[in-house]
Amino acid sequence: MNQRAYLIFISFIVALGGFLFGFDAGIISGVMSYAGPAFNLSEIQSGWVVSAPSFAAMFSMLFSGRLSDHFGRKKLLLFVAFLYAISAILSAVAISYELLYIARIIGGIAFGAALVLAPIYIAEISTPENRGKLVSIQQLNIVFGFFAAFLSNYFFNKYNTSESTFLTDENIWRWMLGVELIPALCYFILLFFVPNSPRWLYLKGRFSEAKKVLVKIHGASRGAIESKAIEENLQADKNKTPLKIKEILKPSLRFILTIGLVVGVLQQITGINAVYFYATSIFKQTGIGTDAAFSSGVLLSTISVIFTFVAIYLIDRMGRRPLLLIGTAGIAISLLVCAYGFHEATFKISSEKMSQFNFQNSEKLLPLADKEFTNDVAFKTALKSVLGNQTYRKNDGAILAAATAINANLILIGILGFIACFAFSLGPVMWVLLSELYPIKYRGLAIGIIAFVNSLISSLVQLVFPWELSIIGNAATFFIFGAIALMGFFVLMKTLPETKGKSLEVLEMELIG
Repeated sequence: MNQRAYLIFISFIVALGGFLFGFDAGIISGVMSYAGPAFNLSEIQSGWVVSAPSFAAMFSMLFSGRLSDHFGRKKLLLFVAFLYAISAILSAVAISYELLYIARIIGGIAFGAALVLAPIYIAEISTPENRGKLVSIQQLNIVFGFFAAFLSNYFFNKYNTSESTFLTDENIWRWMLGVELIPALCYFILLFFVPNSPRWLYLKGRFSEAKKVLVKIHGASRGAIESKAIEENLQADKNKTPLKIKEILKPSLRFILTIGLVVGVLQQITGINAVYFYATSIFKQTGIGTDAAFSSGVLLSTISVIFTFVAIYLIDRMGRRPLLLIGTAGIAISLLVCAYGFHEATFKISSEKMSQFNFQNSEKLLPLADKEFTNDVAFKTALKSVLGNQTYRKNDGAILAAATAINANLILIGILGFIACFAFSLGPVMWVLLSELYPIKYRGLAIGIIAFVNSLISSLVQLVFPWELSIIGNAATFFIFGAIALMGFFVLMKTLPETKGKSLEVLEMELIG
């Protein structure tokens, strides 16, 4: 294997933590269609189960970088893979809402550490010429994880039939969660083929071992150049005063810290993880039915993969700023299209269709026969009042398919447009931008703070999303996301710098002075 292939190989393995993050995010969208009714969860409880990993991740993001300085990137990643496996097992055997929540908290600790450690490790083994592409591999793994999860959910749902004795509505969600053990174990095993970070080896005084790794990764000549640069950097670091947390707020850093926070917040507050984590539920709202909702998830994840490859191709050619501006504008338009489509929907169950329902207590729907609703909140509230929350949630796909009059294609175009625009902009570009904006002395602290805020926003969005759909409705929820994206576009257009093709030292001089 030549050096280029080896560099891509180890970058891909290290970034497999992103695959597991995407896999869990995609899996849970199908799981909640069954686990929610099984535990009779309220909207807020469903939100807690879905958002638990992001909530835990924001704390592990703060400390994982510093822990890896002590124990090493590789050792901490092995522990992360072990936590992924434990989370998968405990989630699959959970006998209560509380145990399921705890199992997902454990997974969240792994997610947070993996999402921070992978860019750090990859940045430490890459060169300026390929840094953007290699760091973007993490986002590629995330969308591969989504694709694998939605495909897994689709097949589990397809073979969960009334004739099946192996898969039932009561156990299918356990298999959906338990299958995550397979990629977790693969991640753990493959990490043994990854060398320790050469920069971390230098920090620990293991110079000869570090030089061997650099030669294996880059070849003899380039390895010698990288080795000399690391040694000079370490010597310069010795002459610097110890980092104090309050220094991150000093005037010279405020601009780039603000840019990082704006991009970090915008990535999550436009609702990307709400769409991913609740994809099956969102597609059910269009009335296409449960089976079609699961298959639409596969299409969604395929679009993510395709446009992440677009980002990897363009990020070192077109630049970070154009991708972010074009993508954010597209996100705003797509979300507003969804809002319009949901706003125009009407809901009415005819007596004929109502007679075709075969679930228990379906006769309770008779008072709602041929009654038209122009608001999804009023319709779902009426359904819950006559059926009860558990029965409604277990059969919402069939009921909405029978009752909803909506331009489902318009919603699908809006959702897929949102996913495509995110996949070539805010998804991969944020992590690349964060690895470039900050001087090496402040990089770990700054990225940790922004990652914490990013994960906090993500967990809050996931937590309140089911409540939003239930209380203010589909149209208002997507309108809020679209309006925020539109405001974010104008903020980025005014403030976002371009970092393409510039060394970290040049960027430091330009942005800080």
